[in-house]
Amino acid sequence: MTFGSITSRILGALYIIPWFIWMEPYGNIANALTARSYNIYSIFILISTAGIPGAVAKQVAKYNALNEYGVGRKLFRRGLALMVMLGIVSAAIMYLAAPFLASNGSRSDPRQVAVMRSLSYAILIIPVLSIMRGYFQGYADMMPSAMSQFVEQLARVIWMLLTAFIIMQVQHGSFVDAVVQSNLAAAIGAIFGIAILVWFLLSRRQKLNYLVENSANEIQVSTISLFGEIIEQAIPFIIIDAGIQLFYLVDQYTFHPIIASVMNANYNTIETWYALFALNANKLIMIIVSLASAMAVTAIPLLSAAHAKHNIHEISEQVSNTLDLFLFVMIPAAFGMAAIATPVYTIFYGFDQLGSNILYFSSFTSITLGLFTVLMAILQGLSENNLAIKYLILGIVIKLLIQYPMIYLFKVFGPLVATNVGMLAIIYLALKHLRVSYHFNLDRTSRRFIGITSFSLIMFALVLLLQKGLGNFLNPAKRWQALAIVFISVIAGGLVYGFAAIKSNLAQKILGDKIIPILRKLHLKA
Repeated sequence: MTFGSITSRILGALYIIPWFIWMEPYGNIANALTARSYNIYSIFILISTAGIPGAVAKQVAKYNALNEYGVGRKLFRRGLALMVMLGIVSAAIMYLAAPFLASNGSRSDPRQVAVMRSLSYAILIIPVLSIMRGYFQGYADMMPSAMSQFVEQLARVIWMLLTAFIIMQVQHGSFVDAVVQSNLAAAIGAIFGIAILVWFLLSRRQKLNYLVENSANEIQVSTISLFGEIIEQAIPFIIIDAGIQLFYLVDQYTFHPIIASVMNANYNTIETWYALFALNANKLIMIIVSLASAMAVTAIPLLSAAHAKHNIHEISEQVSNTLDLFLFVMIPAAFGMAAIATPVYTIFYGFDQLGSNILYFSSFTSITLGLFTVLMAILQGLSENNLAIKYLILGIVIKLLIQYPMIYLFKVFGPLVATNVGMLAIIYLALKHLRVSYHFNLDRTSRRFIGITSFSLIMFALVLLLQKGLGNFLNPAKRWQALAIVFISVIAGGLVYGFAAIKSNLAQKILGDKIIPILRKLHLKA
């Protein structure tokens, strides 16, 4: 699963380099169209899947453990039918509502309608893909899910690059047609993902049939009542999981009219500015957010177990461990991304000083986005869903209230400032609640936060000096030279931070005893 996740993210980041080159001079406008559509698409995907695949995986695993494989298969088949219906309804709503949803606050863009409708086809298919993955995971069989994830992303990237090259470089056609095909790639990838899962299902058919035929058959379960309960429980998860997307939707529908009222710029110029922070920078920072969050959230099952036992001390310890691990990875990653913002932006999108500056600021924003994600997961693990929703609503209200003054003062950086303020309000309230209700050791985490930040600042300063020196020989405005700068900087920054964290024993305190044998082999500890 880790392999599938990491390779998918790498593919999802690397394809943008040739794609953006082929889309020139329309790259940023094309990205704006994609960003607006994907914000809506992500919420529809959350609604259409509604947490049901995960719930089915959990229930299938439960009944398999009771030797009730037949019940698990019945759940899967009923769930599959439900997912098909949810997919059809969600896809139809997105397709028909596209003219309304495509409005950016000032007008409805026909180009946006076409792009949004191309994504609706994926919503038709992805719920089926999700529940099939859930079924295999219920058998603790992770290979099919991992392979389907990889194949889905590979097919998607191939379709995107192939159609973009043919339309833009061979036919010299419309960039809107190329963007439509690039978004249709989500459906193409899903079809290939389902195909590989069907192949796994057929190849394991004899084994699965044997297990079903030899089930105990002692339990009768009403799938209708079960799915009613699952859907009811899923609603808070949909709202919370859509948290970051809801913040992005505020930008999507307010940035254009507000910036147009405070600056004299034409429509496409404003769309280009929107793309710089909504997709270009965001696509890069979400890689480090997702990886850091994924590492930290692995502790959530232990948190849920401690909550089930009403063990306040263990809950406090697990919250501290989760946050410590997140900060240990996230802060240096964010500072490192900021330090090499200009060459990184050049590699993916070509040299653009404004785009680089936005990536620089977005890198620090990634810390608040990641911390929000982890804290919401912690509250979910503690069954504090309603409280998490209240905090989220308050954060969005704060962003809405300050969106105009922030854009007025900071122009294209304004939406990021407003997002940070709203997120920080949520983070403060969540940390305060964890400290009061679960005696979370904020003092210990604060001390480690200071150490992590200090080492990250040292790394940040040294990487900036290194870049300045490399700038005498290499040009960060040239892609291949920028790649060399990034490669050298990442190695140097990683070594500096790693050495400081190990020598201060900070790494050992946060990562635990398992890291000590590795350090001994590297002769970094006696």
